[in-house]
Amino acid sequence: MRYRIKYHPQVCNDLRVLDKSICDKVLKKIGQLAEKPYIGHLLGNKAGIDLSGYRKLYVDKQRIRIVYRIDEAMSVVMIVAIGKRDDLHIYKLAGQRLSTDEM
Repeated sequence: MRYRIKYHPQVCNDLRVLDKSICDKVLKKIGQLAEKPYIGHLLGNKAGIDLSGYRKLYVDKQRIRIVYRIDEAMSVVMIVAIGKRDDLHIYKLAGQRLSTDEM
């Protein structure tokens, strides 16, 4: 079964700040999620942010994270945030996006 990929509205901003070579790697990895959405690791509570039910996928030697969730009922992978792990930035960003419920 192939899953559709959907993006949080601000993910394109995440991609703009990445080098082109890293962006290409991220997009390639996202393409793999359409076929194998469960390849990412489950997230739980990160720095007091509840990301239960969400997953992370590493890119570029684990420097970049893709935070996403899987909607089995709709066969959709929703990409929430993409960025560096530095100071847990990516997890804070994902938590902010989830709390504004823009998806």
